[in-house]
Amino acid sequence: MPKKSWIHLRKIKKGLQTDFIGQEIHHFGEVSSTNEVAKALASEGAPEGTVVIAETQTHGRGRLERRWVSPAGGMWFSMILRPRVDPKDAPKLTFVAAVAVARVIRNVLNLKAELKWPNDVLIGEKKVCGILTEASTKGGVVNFVVVGIGINANVSLDLFPESLRDSLTSLKAELGEEIERESFLRVLFGEMERYYWLFTQQGFGSILEEWRPYAGFLGQSMEVVSFDEKIRGQAVDVDENGALIIRLEDGTLRRAVSGDVIVRKQPSI
Repeated sequence: MPKKSWIHLRKIKKGLQTDFIGQEIHHFGEVSSTNEVAKALASEGAPEGTVVIAETQTHGRGRLERRWVSPAGGMWFSMILRPRVDPKDAPKLTFVAAVAVARVIRNVLNLKAELKWPNDVLIGEKKVCGILTEASTKGGVVNFVVVGIGINANVSLDLFPESLRDSLTSLKAELGEEIERESFLRVLFGEMERYYWLFTQQGFGSILEEWRPYAGFLGQSMEVVSFDEKIRGQAVDVDENGALIIRLEDGTLRRAVSGDVIVRKQPSI
């Protein structure tokens, strides 16, 4: 990918109104995974808010070690955070990032982004963004958290494997034109910092209040595939621990702490 097509850091920094997120950026043409680079930097003492951006990733990862295809034109980046929270609360930063991404897509691009538990951002029921949160703990305390975000921005869908094309979309495909990635990231860093502050100061409940209006699947019939189990029912809510609450056909409630959500379309009459 020619360097002239790369993300320009000066454009991001110009007008950036954050205290720490994006104030230090490491930019690469290609890495194995921005999360891996960010974790190495964090272990070496990189300050909170440091961002790692890559034009492409050779071994991008999603949840459960799934491969995340990262062609040129996307926004593949990771943030280093150092929240003073219990280790069990670190995964909740996935919700913080998801709300920030969805809000920017709606407000900046006027596209109806929605959220799908636990870590996807959708447009028209197709995935446009995935989030991978990884924490490092020491002595029962969070040392750092790396939040990896992959957004299919100016990506042609034919660059993805054919098996994925029906379930993915890109900002370029939805808009019919490319976006300026630098201005998008500048706004996103600001929103991420704002929601991160809300999370650290007011708790996860304040994030859930922001998250729920974007969760279009709530109230719908769905299936959660978790390991070897399939849970079918109605998506009711997400609790204070980030677990999905499902009402089964007999009316009882079940909690799912991980898994893949499949929305079950109601048959038309």
